Amino acid sequence: MAATQHQLSPAPFDAAAARYDETFTHTNVGKAQRNAVWRYLEHTFQTGQRVLEIGCGTGIDACFLATRGVRVVACDSSSQMLAVAGRRIAERRFQRMVQPVVLAAEDVASLHTSALFDGAFSNFGALNCVEDIGKFAADLAKLLKPGARALLVWIGPFCLWEMIWYLSHGDGKKVFRRFERKGVSARIAGGPTFSVSYPKIGSLADAFGPMFRMRSVRGIGVAVPPSYMEQWASRHLRLLNLFERSDVILGRLPGIRTLADHVLLEFERTNANATPIEGART
Repeated sequence: MAATQHQLSPAPFDAAAARYDETFTHTNVGKAQRNAVWRYLEHTFQTGQRVLEIGCGTGIDACFLATRGVRVVACDSSSQMLAVAGRRIAERRFQRMVQPVVLAAEDVASLHTSALFDGAFSNFGALNCVEDIGKFAADLAKLLKPGARALLVWIGPFCLWEMIWYLSHGDGKKVFRRFERKGVSARIAGGPTFSVSYPKIGSLADAFGPMFRMRSVRGIGVAVPPSYMEQWASRHLRLLNLFERSDVILGRLPGIRTLADHVLLEFERTNANATPIEGART
């Protein structure tokens, strides 16, 4: 399925598109972390709803929602990622359910839509690359119905696994990279460099308010390790399965849930000033 074109400039993840599913989607760690996210998608979005996805990558999440009768406008800044997504959509015959659009998160205000969305979704850190989160939140709010849910998965500000892993490998620079409040430079598969930031939960709650109310915080990958530990995980599949089951509980515990590789924040679109739920900042 051809993607609607909003921009054609090279994107940082273009170079990674061809092997993204091989290096993450179909890996043991990738499946474990994505399964955790899918449990929340199932409970949040219902058959017949229309959802906006930001940073859809190769379309695996959009197709998952389509199997449940949810229509998706799937946006990504990478035309190469969307080319892979388009093939997946066509193979599964979801052309009427999923509409791919070449669009960066920063440009959601330019999205042409005939009706407000029932919800929004972003997975695995696409929004960590957005410089002005407050502007993005305001732009997103204009596209959502009052009461609409937004499930946004960020790369967490603290990751216990990451600190232990890189400390044990003597890589002091990466041990504390998520503590860099101004972000760090990254480069994927030889593509252009880009900035990645790791905002704290409280700062995200502030950036999204008062257009949104934060409903919950969930850890994705508390016991399940980050994707760069796939070789280790593949040698310890029984342990990985135990970790995956443990995350169902650990991902809900205040304090512990923010030590995850990713954090899932659930927001609700509101027209009034709202106070985050108790304990949502930890």
